[in-house]
Amino acid sequence: MAKTLLRSGNLDDFQAVGGGGQAVFESALQIREALRLRKQQDIVDCLAIPQVNDGGDRVDWYSPVEGRVCSWKAADEENRLRALRYLENTLACVDSLSKKCLQSPKTAQQLFGSLLSKAFQFPGENFLFLVDGKPVISFWGFVNLNENARDDVLDCLRESLAPEPAPVVIAKPDPEPEPVTDAPLIPPASVVRITPEALYAPEPAVVVPAPEAQAPVRAPASVAKKRRVPLWSLPVAAVMVAAVVAPLLWPKQAPSAEPVPVALAPKSINAVELLAMHLPLQQADVVERNVQVPAPAPETPPVIIAAIPKGAMVMEANQVKAGSTRFLNGSWRALLDVKDPITGKPPSLRYQIQNNKGFARVVHGHNVVCRVEVFSGLHSTGELMIKSRGNARCTDGSRYPMPEIACKAGTSDIAECQARYDAKTVVPLTFKKAGV
Repeated sequence: MAKTLLRSGNLDDFQAVGGGGQAVFESALQIREALRLRKQQDIVDCLAIPQVNDGGDRVDWYSPVEGRVCSWKAADEENRLRALRYLENTLACVDSLSKKCLQSPKTAQQLFGSLLSKAFQFPGENFLFLVDGKPVISFWGFVNLNENARDDVLDCLRESLAPEPAPVVIAKPDPEPEPVTDAPLIPPASVVRITPEALYAPEPAVVVPAPEAQAPVRAPASVAKKRRVPLWSLPVAAVMVAAVVAPLLWPKQAPSAEPVPVALAPKSINAVELLAMHLPLQQADVVERNVQVPAPAPETPPVIIAAIPKGAMVMEANQVKAGSTRFLNGSWRALLDVKDPITGKPPSLRYQIQNNKGFARVVHGHNVVCRVEVFSGLHSTGELMIKSRGNARCTDGSRYPMPEIACKAGTSDIAECQARYDAKTVVPLTFKKAGV
């Protein structure tokens, strides 16, 4: 019977989690089957069934049980609380089973326990659904990009159940008294108390002074009063008079033999004669000097900065010089210029690397998923190398050859890469940030 589709999405929009060097999603179907064989059907029913598309970049999640589907946000408070308690009990069983498997001497059991400890990680509350009231998780084994696995898986659900803070009631301030518009702008004058004695008291006599006899108008010289001149000022005055009068007497005392100046009519001089009077008589020589004119500086060709494609890998010069590969951290899609012999389409190749370690995932053929661990590093020449630890292991039991990737900084530090399968097979490869 066909199950109900809960949610779909691109794998590049999320970050896979895992344990024991393997991602949970790569073994999702095997994990559900192992839980079923261990008679843990309650745990199995909480995990949605994934179905990857032919391109290997998109996945659909289906409900494992039939019933009415309701999202977590659309459910009422009572159903949310009941589902949260159900998940808490289920996670307690999962934790107990995981610890038991990790203590097993068998490697397969240890791997299963490690994967099971991260299986219930999911991006957020939007990925949880209630099917007939029971919780079902989609995109389990994933977290949001650039996020780590949560210590408490159900934190995101508890936050949505937290009571909203009560609205703060702000008391309305008392209205301010309105100003009285009829009040006078000028303060009233002080009241003077008048007694009857003051009303009938005789008024004081007003004395008008008699007019003085006007003196006849005289010249200003006669009006000035005589002032007594001190005796010590007489010598000073004499010196000042002598200084004023002496220049006036000099022409009269000049000798009579001095010639009398005769006024002559001025001779007109034209502009040419005036210039000749002031110019040199000899003709000036023109001396040529060898003035070295500086050669024009060579024009510097304009620096052409190419536009960086969205999501392209940029090998920052400062990081490459310091031997750092921080620019490589994250999830990447590798676009190969090859075609799958079965489908005729390029294989889907994904890399997830953090601090020079990670894994690669290949989807080829009819939904065959392969996975392998990879590592990276920088040569002293600035060349980035990404290698795998052998061939990738596929879900159908086969092995998939992985290329050795070499990248150099090109225009605008954009990574120019090549994938080498063997000495004769080298194809161009382009890295693009996942989710862009």
